[in-house]
Amino acid sequence: MTDPAFDEVIHAPNRLRICTTLATVDAMEFSVVRDALTVSDSVLSKHVKVLQAASYVSVTKVRGGSHLRTWLALTPEGQRALAGHIAELQRIVEMTQAGK
Repeated sequence: MTDPAFDEVIHAPNRLRICTTLATVDAMEFSVVRDALTVSDSVLSKHVKVLQAASYVSVTKVRGGSHLRTWLALTPEGQRALAGHIAELQRIVEMTQAGK
């Protein structure tokens, strides 16, 4: 059971979308995440830096032929934080529904 915990780092819409996208895979290439979120490189990079500073996302650069590829992965700490945040959001929804 995950303890509900609101996480302001994850809560920002793009960061929440990044985390939920990465939660379903071991790792995903930067460009694939960018395209899935339909954001620019700079927007994704800005949000990834915040998640990386919180130790929620790891960034790995791999040389692939003639160019460098960037891979993103949700860390175990990021997985726990995301699960706690989702549990808290569910708790909030249940509270509002119980009041009706």
